[in-house]
Amino acid sequence: MRTTTFDAQITAVVFDDTGAIFALGDGSVRFEDGAFSSAHDGAILCAVVHPSGDGVVTGGDDGRLIWHRRDEAGVLATARGQWIDAVDASAESGLIAFSAGKTLSVIDAKDAGFRRDFQHERTVSGVAFEPKGRRIATSTYGGAALWFARIAQQKPTLLKWAGSHTAVTFSPDGAFVVTAMQDAQLHGWRLKDQRDMRMGGYPSKVRAMSFLSNGQLLATSGAQGAVLWPFIGANGPMGREATEIGFDEGSLVALVASRPKHGLLAAGLNDGRVWLADPAGQGLNFLKAERGAPITALAMSADAKRVAWADEDGQAGVATV
Repeated sequence: MRTTTFDAQITAVVFDDTGAIFALGDGSVRFEDGAFSSAHDGAILCAVVHPSGDGVVTGGDDGRLIWHRRDEAGVLATARGQWIDAVDASAESGLIAFSAGKTLSVIDAKDAGFRRDFQHERTVSGVAFEPKGRRIATSTYGGAALWFARIAQQKPTLLKWAGSHTAVTFSPDGAFVVTAMQDAQLHGWRLKDQRDMRMGGYPSKVRAMSFLSNGQLLATSGAQGAVLWPFIGANGPMGREATEIGFDEGSLVALVASRPKHGLLAAGLNDGRVWLADPAGQGLNFLKAERGAPITALAMSADAKRVAWADEDGQAGVATV
């Protein structure tokens, strides 16, 4: 395990094809191999791996979307007068989507002249591509909206549910959309008939959702253990109960991380610990057993062989599973 300390809070961590990349609240990006990029004038608010697998795309409170690689950084797009606070990218379609205020914007990593802007009635809080990268879901007040990524003039498909929706994700088979809500619950929709489902019982707000085990499980934060919802068959979690692993009444799971095709789950706790588990097996493997500041960033590599994390005090680590 490798650890380091940064002089600013880490707001996100991702793995590209060669290693872990940390995005910081001072606007800089630090690569695991020691490379450094400082292109934002202000805090980095969101980050995602570039569709090529090389480097990281970050959005900041300076209204700029920047692609950082180990030898250069360049501005991909801007949102004048707005913070860019949600971003996603699709390796399948080569598209990057980001939100600024009430606007969802889509750009093409291989075509600098391509851009689509889609307007919402309320602020967009989350952005997610479907697995094939052709549609985009956004979370906002009152539910979620589905957009075709490349079509300029269109009306979105609205998935309605009262309340403030703060994050969104697609199931790996593209059959379901799930949002996290401000009032400590999830809400989901089966897309073929728009049947919706309430997924509640959380003691705190859900900050992270992540699929694993070939899309058969959705793991979330927001409880004393990692909550696992079953997504098996055409009905997904409808009529089924969630399970919980790693329960500890003295702490809360702040973040979870996994990969859709693999069966391992990582969890970062609000007491600074980080564990790894196989829900099909027994017991937890603590990658970071000592307690400390709450975990604020967590990621798993594409091959599920490495986990990176960071805490509120700027402490960061990368472990090989």
